[in-house]
Amino acid sequence: MNANGTSIQGVSRAQKRERTFEFSLPVLVQGFDAAGRKFSERTVLSSLSAKEAVFMLRARVIIGIKLNLNLQVPQTSMLEKPLELCVSGTVQYVRSDTSFKNKSQLVSMKLDSDFQIQSLAS
Repeated sequence: MNANGTSIQGVSRAQKRERTFEFSLPVLVQGFDAAGRKFSERTVLSSLSAKEAVFMLRARVIIGIKLNLNLQVPQTSMLEKPLELCVSGTVQYVRSDTSFKNKSQLVSMKLDSDFQIQSLAS
């Protein structure tokens, strides 16, 4: 039990919610497009959690394809040095729509459990 008298003991996994952050963070996406051609595209990450990343992408990708993301996290009052986060994952959802700018598609990617964090400051 915590200081305010609440407890999470007995809460099932289904009831626990994963923390998702919605923000604009530059990201480099690399992988193979729907035609099997290698691509590298800079875009903006719109949502990130421990299990999922969501972003817009001009390159056409298909569900099930593996992508790599390189994010540069800037220094903040809570983060002493800027970091580079390298994650990979599998495309789970793709939504194409002609109303998106630059004929982009919305991509949701299930993240792999392994990742690398590197300090960018010397």
